[in-house]
Amino acid sequence: MRFPTLSSRGLVVSTFAVLLAACASAPPPSMRTTADAADTPFSIAGRISARRGDAGVAGAFTWTHDAAHDAIDLSTPLGQTLAKLEGGANGVEVRLPDGRTQTAATWRELTERAFGVTIPVDGMSAWVRGVPRAAEPFTIERDARGRPALLRQQGWEVVYAYADDAAERPLRASLSYPGPDTIEVRVVVDRWQ
Repeated sequence: MRFPTLSSRGLVVSTFAVLLAACASAPPPSMRTTADAADTPFSIAGRISARRGDAGVAGAFTWTHDAAHDAIDLSTPLGQTLAKLEGGANGVEVRLPDGRTQTAATWRELTERAFGVTIPVDGMSAWVRGVPRAAEPFTIERDARGRPALLRQQGWEVVYAYADDAAERPLRASLSYPGPDTIEVRVVVDRWQ
């Protein structure tokens, strides 16, 4: 019994088709999987504002994140410390400039108590990169370049803006949590590390 053989030209075409398919399936950096995003450490700096009714906070921030721990420093535009937030799965705390410290089990509880408005730090660690949180239902709409334009998850809507058409990471994320006391959080990332 004879097996059919591929000609040299057929072999080249087949190899090229396989390589092309492999390249087409690799997502660009801005569209990595949620698991990748949750496990990838980052350090960013920028500006944030969060508001619910008359309560709110605004300022500059630096944020260092890894899968087990977050550390966020909030400061005024002139560099005065507003708060230092730190923690992970075993609890979180905020240290205020006057020396007071508050602790809580979750970021939601801590930011609500400290600032009068919920800042979804646990979700934002994925959302600021343009990806959904792992193991949570979501919907996503993409722009003409395939980048996230609108993400809906856990009741939050996240609208993304980019510096230009070539940018892969979002420059701005505008979060809103609709309801009788609508929460609005705006994040501008000035520097990624």
